Amino acid sequence: MIIDAHHHLWTADYQWLAEPGLEAIRRDYTIADLTPRLEAAGVTATVLVEAGRCDAAETAEFLALAATTPRIAGVVGWASLTDPDLPATLAAYRDLPGAAKLVGIRDQVQGVDDPGHLARPDVRAALAGFGAAGLTYDLVVHVGQLAASAEAARATPGTVFVLDHLGKPRIGAGAEGFAEWRAAVAPLAACDNVVAKLSGLLVEAGPGWNVSLIRPYVEAALELFGAERLMVGSDWPVCELVASYAAALETVDACLGGLSATERAAVTAGTAIRTYRLEVVS
Repeated sequence: MIIDAHHHLWTADYQWLAEPGLEAIRRDYTIADLTPRLEAAGVTATVLVEAGRCDAAETAEFLALAATTPRIAGVVGWASLTDPDLPATLAAYRDLPGAAKLVGIRDQVQGVDDPGHLARPDVRAALAGFGAAGLTYDLVVHVGQLAASAEAARATPGTVFVLDHLGKPRIGAGAEGFAEWRAAVAPLAACDNVVAKLSGLLVEAGPGWNVSLIRPYVEAALELFGAERLMVGSDWPVCELVASYAAALETVDACLGGLSATERAAVTAGTAIRTYRLEVVS
């Protein structure tokens, strides 16, 4: 079984898509585009993740789609960590069609310049509230924010944190980037309430990516987190900046050759099912 634990859908008018260099993915990506890719790759189910529109309407749309799309087993919706009405926002999500598939929340922390953002009292309260509501919190952060992420995870042990894209290491920086990332991610991996996604690595490596560039990060993640706290994700359609849907999954799979059958099953499906409490029919 394969669970794609991280993909998006969007329309061409998302504001962030106007940035230079994103022309290749500046178009609509729908479930009709995704489905044949899932079938070709043998993917059983997916987790649809908020795509940076940063409004509640997107989450409502994703939940409604999940309600009619069995292959979407879970939705990580959007909510602002500093929303004073956050409890009401979450309550409103629970009343929407498809609400049963809301498994987690994400905010675009990677775009926040304040180094103390994750230490704010209101942010810590929000993070604790997600755990109390039975939701995970997806961390979309860059490598410079990993230390603050570890502090937040230690401060809110009742919440399960999911580190997207292994914390966006600077793969293109070579040995320096690897050393920087490994030192920064280790304290976060030491938190029992944190799992991580083997996703987005091809994009971080850039157009010159190859398996040998990706492998050290996957092997280090296996050492630090263990197979039972890792899951795979395509990061589609973002991955199409440098590679196809199939290549994104196949590259990670090529780095898992040393695992036992039990460990491989955890990375490819079990961790995602357990972490997000997915109901999956094989």
